[in-house]
Amino acid sequence: MTNTQQPATESVWDYPRPPKVEPDERRVIVKAADRTLADTTRAVRVLETSHPPVFYLPDTDVDFTLLVPSPHTTFCEYKGRAVYWDVQAGADRIAQAGWSYPDPSPGFEMIKDWIAFYPSRVQCTVDGETVRPQEGGFYGGWITAEIVGPFKGAPGTSGW
Repeated sequence: MTNTQQPATESVWDYPRPPKVEPDERRVIVKAADRTLADTTRAVRVLETSHPPVFYLPDTDVDFTLLVPSPHTTFCEYKGRAVYWDVQAGADRIAQAGWSYPDPSPGFEMIKDWIAFYPSRVQCTVDGETVRPQEGGFYGGWITAEIVGPFKGAPGTSGW
């Protein structure tokens, strides 16, 4: 008898609302234009109903020489005001490729100044697996083999 293991699955519909922060010890690497923006085994995931997880990476494991502050900001009802970062890797500039919370709301202190990146704008891997981006231009969810949807972000899902 052959043992064929399937990856464990996590349904985004089992994630809580309000979201929760959860440590993740897998190796996360973020690159742009063959430059490493971040490499860590100390990431955390923010898990929220209907969304693929968003990985936040410790600021100490991010190469800030490749990041330029953006004037763009947004507000999350749970996490507070987000500031954005452009990536400048060689001749390539990627606008608003990442974001962070300099003063997060209570309950999200763990992600203070940590950086999240859009996998639709930069290359992200988790333990060597290439991350697929969440659909739509606003959300920055990271889809890996163990994550199942349907996911918010696609056309027609804004009312979820």
